[in-house]
Amino acid sequence: MAAYHRRFRPGNGVKVKHLGKSGHVRIPFYIRGKRGKIVNFCGSYLNPEDLAIGNTAGPAIDLYRVKFAQRDLWPDDEGIPEHDHLVIEIYDHWLSSEESSEGRH
Repeated sequence: MAAYHRRFRPGNGVKVKHLGKSGHVRIPFYIRGKRGKIVNFCGSYLNPEDLAIGNTAGPAIDLYRVKFAQRDLWPDDEGIPEHDHLVIEIYDHWLSSEESSEGRH
């Protein structure tokens, strides 16, 4: 049996995708399109977006904690200290690697 390799490891740079989903989604609008760093892997779970509509047959999806600089999230707020961060749990399908994100070389 082949070993399962997670896409991301702590310290990897990621970008939150702009998925055009409506209804029950687990991603706040203010982090969509933003770049962050993987803090750790939380486990693999059924997709809560599917569970909200009664679909319990889907595969488990990796869940990660991702850290964002508050200044990157709220660039117009000049009073945010440089060391302030937001850590949020995000499912794998909402993330792309920084290397594969648009505008990166």
